[in-house]
Amino acid sequence: MTDVKAALLGIGHARPAEEPSIAVLPFANMSGDKEQEYFSDGLAEEIINALVKVPGLKVIARTSAFAFKGQNTDIRKIAETLGVANILEGSVRRSGNRIRVTAQLITAADGSHLWSERYDREMADVFAVQDEISAAISEALQVKLSQHAAAKPRYTPKLPAYEALLKAKHFHWKVTAESMEQAKVFYEQAIALDPQYALAQATYADYLFGRTTIGISRLRDIAPVARTLARRALELEPSLPEAHNVLGCLAAYLDYNWKEAESECLLSTASDAASAHCYFGFGFCLHLAGRGRDAVKQLEQAVQRDPLQTTIRTWLGITLSTLGRDAEAEEQFRQTMHLDANFFWAYVFLAEFYAARGRFAEALPIAEKAFTLTPWYPSSVGIYAGLLARLGQPDRGQELIQKLGSGETFGASTGRAIFHTCCGEMDLAADWCEKAIAERDPQGSQTLQTPLFEPLRASPRWPKLAALMNLQAEAS
Repeated sequence: MTDVKAALLGIGHARPAEEPSIAVLPFANMSGDKEQEYFSDGLAEEIINALVKVPGLKVIARTSAFAFKGQNTDIRKIAETLGVANILEGSVRRSGNRIRVTAQLITAADGSHLWSERYDREMADVFAVQDEISAAISEALQVKLSQHAAAKPRYTPKLPAYEALLKAKHFHWKVTAESMEQAKVFYEQAIALDPQYALAQATYADYLFGRTTIGISRLRDIAPVARTLARRALELEPSLPEAHNVLGCLAAYLDYNWKEAESECLLSTASDAASAHCYFGFGFCLHLAGRGRDAVKQLEQAVQRDPLQTTIRTWLGITLSTLGRDAEAEEQFRQTMHLDANFFWAYVFLAEFYAARGRFAEALPIAEKAFTLTPWYPSSVGIYAGLLARLGQPDRGQELIQKLGSGETFGASTGRAIFHTCCGEMDLAADWCEKAIAERDPQGSQTLQTPLFEPLRASPRWPKLAALMNLQAEAS
């Protein structure tokens, strides 16, 4: 995001929070070594994770709070945008085995300091520092940790494993081909250094599932490993939301087991520690099951916790569009583009949405932008090629769609299904959808529930496709 403040002019402001509320900004890295940035970011995130467990305290998720990183944005503007009354900011200086952490809690309305402190400690005390800051904030805001959370002993990972996990997540969130491979190395390192570290196992499982949603890995290939990791995490920490979230997604997208998927997702959102990501996972699964209204409720919960997260907003737009709430859907897509002008999923699905509504001329430049951003992504290829063919450039459309080969590449079936749907060739689209379902391509099964595929869902081919996913043919 190049300029959050400017981007938000197109979004409007969140309503001021009535309950105690806080956003934790990324801590400034004062170590003189840019490579230590993962540590200062990680410390802030761990404080977020601790504060989430405070009942009655609204805590903004990492993605949205960190959107202002590197920008000289006024505290009041940040608080207004995120809908919070308080901001925590700080800095970290690391030298050898010593750390110096400063933190200050600010009332956004007038800029006054509710609390501030400096900690000079050994690195081994970093977990105690996180707990002390969380406790101080709770006291200052006159909220208390739940008795359950306070009574439950906290697992303290081995310090090298903790650092490895911070590095893994640092690279994971960059979401480039190179960074995703770097993240994998550090996830595996964290688990090897501390096999009892449940969060490392669950987060690695979530990372593996995430690779399948952007076409890097085949779901069937990674599912056994991801499921084993998530189950192992629950053996170590039975209520860990992240682990239940992964198991719910695997039950939905691999097994089409809707009862198990809902059960796991309910567990993932049952505790005070449930994150925006867990609510997003729940909504993701409900959308796939054709339960659009229920999906919207979960996705709106996710947006409240992470209002600047582009993936969540995009999927909320998709799900709203399936319910015929077109104006709201388009607004979500547009807001996402304001937040990140290069977020390809927003362009892919807005182009599909326009095509579904017969707005082909409007869809074409949007699809072209998606293709320019991600010429490797089958859905980008499919929608752009389909619109070209639809609008009088069939040779160019065929030339592009041939880049997907004969469908052997993971995700190619989905791209070809989108292409033929755009061209009004429902039988061919159904053939490719059937293959995508057999391959367990998450994008293929998700796209089937979007407006673009309404003609297919109304066709004689739909009952068989629905049966392949254990769905009722009338699901909507």
